Amino acid sequence: MNRRKFIQKAGLVTGSAFVAPYILPSGRLFAASGSQWAPHVVVFMFGGGVRQQESVLQRYLEDSQPQTSGRNPGNIMYNMFSGAPPTQKIVYGPAESYTNLPGDTPIPKVLSQSIDQQGTTFREVLANSPGHYNGFVSLLQGKTTQQQGLRQRPLFPTMFEYTRRHLNVPASKVWFIGESIKNSIPLLNYSGHRDYGMPYGANFFAPPTTFGLEGCNSFLPGDIFDPDHEMKRVHEVKTFLDNYYANIGGRLADLGNTEYEKYDIKQFIRRLQQNQQGKDVISCAIEVMKQYKPTLTVINMMAGVDSCHSNFTSYLRGMHDADHKVGVVWDAIQNIPEMQNNTIMIVCPEHGRNLKANPILDENDWYGFDHSDMNTSRVFAQIVGPGIPANHSVGSEGNQIGQTNDCVLTVADILGYKQDVQSAGHVVGTTSFLEQLSL
Repeated sequence: MNRRKFIQKAGLVTGSAFVAPYILPSGRLFAASGSQWAPHVVVFMFGGGVRQQESVLQRYLEDSQPQTSGRNPGNIMYNMFSGAPPTQKIVYGPAESYTNLPGDTPIPKVLSQSIDQQGTTFREVLANSPGHYNGFVSLLQGKTTQQQGLRQRPLFPTMFEYTRRHLNVPASKVWFIGESIKNSIPLLNYSGHRDYGMPYGANFFAPPTTFGLEGCNSFLPGDIFDPDHEMKRVHEVKTFLDNYYANIGGRLADLGNTEYEKYDIKQFIRRLQQNQQGKDVISCAIEVMKQYKPTLTVINMMAGVDSCHSNFTSYLRGMHDADHKVGVVWDAIQNIPEMQNNTIMIVCPEHGRNLKANPILDENDWYGFDHSDMNTSRVFAQIVGPGIPANHSVGSEGNQIGQTNDCVLTVADILGYKQDVQSAGHVVGTTSFLEQLSL
């Protein structure tokens, strides 16, 4: 085989690894042991630290800012919750420019009926950790551990691994869509547990990197490189990949997929790049669902919300923007024939925020909020889809029911392998949200 043919063949085999390096082997071993509520689950990790007061309790500025106390209630998340919006101090416009609206103009509602009208809202849920990363780890592995550190994979199996191992589904049916390859979030697509781990992990995409300017500049100009004339481009791609893998902790030699899956995903990515699609988390997640109809899709969304530490105005905009994206995702699911009416979506923050403000003021002289006191353990959760009671509420302020750890067993319950997860013995003390619907 001459060098050019070798490069061409290698381009087919490894091209998808360039733009989507977290493409993993097909699933194997066990089949599910129970009956399914639905064949598709979408988990929306509404991250960044969401205060109960401004979200499910709809108090807006009512009890957060002294100068507006008692005068500014209202619902700024009207795709998720029913309730009248604020009438004063409207600052909760879009956090991202793609909406083409100024910052003081609310985003139009996407859904004709809010998620709480279509499904069930758990109004007071226990968040198991006050930190972002540990909060996400707890949500995805169904277990709290004090030994979990940053830049460390989950110590126990995640919902990705449980789904692939116990349902016998290929990697192309399990996806994790995140915002960045920085920090520790990309490490969440599989654990370091010896009985599960990478062979059962999820495909991870960070659309702003893969489909953004950096990724397109590295990959779009050519898919196959001739070493006689394009070594500069080869080195540019190598540098990009080195940085990519340094951030996500991947092991190139261990990552792989079937030849068909690699080729198919490569063509999928090329199409998105050429059509200028999928550059943000939500549009990419929707394209993935349209293309692969995944069994499990997890979306991590926290942009803008974590600004609450120092900018309360930006925090309000971030929550309003994230609510819009929840609505866009649920609306898109209803327009994918294979997922319409047989997909259950779970929405859950990783933790809340403090009851009392810190002394940092933003441009409106509004105080910020950190996440360290007991109010941080208060969050909500929503479940919507076939078989889920509509316009239903569980728990209330002062009556906490459920915990963020319950998401893993809930996914297993929906997909029909709950008994397998319980038998594995790593989620002791958790209960499926489905079992708590009547509480």
